[in-house]
Amino acid sequence: MPLKLTQLSDLAILPFDQIIDVRSPAEFALDHVPGAINLPAMSNDERARVGTIYVQEDPFKARKIGAAIVARNVATHLEGPLSDKEGSYKPLVYCWRGGQRSGSVAIILKQIGWRADTIEGGYQAYRRLVSKALYGGTMPCPVVVIDGGTGTAKTRLLDHLAQQGAQTLDLEAMAEHRGSLFGPMGDTQPSQKAFESRLAMGLAKLRPNRPVYVEAESSKIGRLIIPPVLWQAMIAAPNLRLTAPLAARVDHLISAYPDMRADDTKLHTVLDMLTRYHGYEKVARWKALSISRDYAALTRALIETHYDPRYRRLSRAHPSAAKDIALPDLTDQTLAATATQIIASETP
Repeated sequence: MPLKLTQLSDLAILPFDQIIDVRSPAEFALDHVPGAINLPAMSNDERARVGTIYVQEDPFKARKIGAAIVARNVATHLEGPLSDKEGSYKPLVYCWRGGQRSGSVAIILKQIGWRADTIEGGYQAYRRLVSKALYGGTMPCPVVVIDGGTGTAKTRLLDHLAQQGAQTLDLEAMAEHRGSLFGPMGDTQPSQKAFESRLAMGLAKLRPNRPVYVEAESSKIGRLIIPPVLWQAMIAAPNLRLTAPLAARVDHLISAYPDMRADDTKLHTVLDMLTRYHGYEKVARWKALSISRDYAALTRALIETHYDPRYRRLSRAHPSAAKDIALPDLTDQTLAATATQIIASETP
């Protein structure tokens, strides 16, 4: 009997050995149930071909061709990724709507003797739970925002909070972006749906009797939008505003962006984006500093000329309750001690 998901926290306690997504690789790449592996019943091209036949020719013909394709692909999976599974193997299979693809695969797996089952409603049922949590629900616990100017080691403090047992949501890690022009961590970010899956699962793990700490962000991280349930809570949340000596912030940023130091072309491409704010002449001077490897002077100039003025403008535009935390330096020892003090001050 198909399994019905009623809440996202169910996924952590499912009595299955593995979750198998049998949708096409393109569907899986866009988003999937966390922890699932992709064993497609049809490739991207095969799915498009069967769909075209179904719409333009004959549904019966499409189903017959589709069945043959699914059988061949399942045989490949049985001889490959599933070849080492024992007789007690218990997989949970899903597709887009919990229909023909997952049902067909599950039948074959059951005939082998495995205790396979499917998700009622497939990926769409899971996605409805994600949307409900992020667009129609409420935050499960209070939010505290870690704020501060660029280079005040907000992400590192968040890491120390997590290491000491605090509840945290690392939005930049989920979005694979460090939240600035220099922020991309890779060639591309996840899809909006994949980002929301990560965030929704993070919310599902939170305990209501303790706050969750998040880093201050704009409403978008790179090209990804923070969903309204969290964003509205962040706007209204109390802030812990970090300050630190300029020299410490410069050193931190230089160490935090090794990819920019390693690739002049990449760095100059980002600096070009600042031309609209500061003009060609100033950006040319910044490029010259990077060519001469004077990253300290470049970083200091960016903080003083671009980032700090921008931060002050945004702070005035979005006033909120803030507690200032003056850090003497940005060493791990100082950040760890600060995390301890923050946790100790939580309201019981």
